[in-house]
Amino acid sequence: QVQVVESGGGLVQAGRSLRLSCAASGSIFSINAMGWSRQAPGKQRELVAAIGSGGTANYGDSVKGRFTISRDNANNTVYLQMNSLKPEDTAVYYCYIDSPMMRTWGQGTQVTVSS
Repeated sequence: QVQVVESGGGLVQAGRSLRLSCAASGSIFSINAMGWSRQAPGKQRELVAAIGSGGTANYGDSVKGRFTISRDNANNTVYLQMNSLKPEDTAVYYCYIDSPMMRTWGQGTQVTVSS
């Protein structure tokens, strides 16, 4: 069984930065893509960023140029550096990892950006 745990959320003022971390543990044989999605109250979950096993990253349009995803394959960890945060970035951020047979989600971490 695979466990995914996020950390690093919190309350921050607009324009500031925050870094999220996500560590996978358990019965991990290989990890393909890793990524982050978010869900704001009353809205659908949306992709924030994803990164493949080779390091290729893609981003949602609303975060391009402000957020950076990276991964540490040796430690099965993925990071999300969030700069120039806006109030509309307020959401619960969920990490996921893709192993060959399934996608495993974390429980989420709250990010709140005040204006």
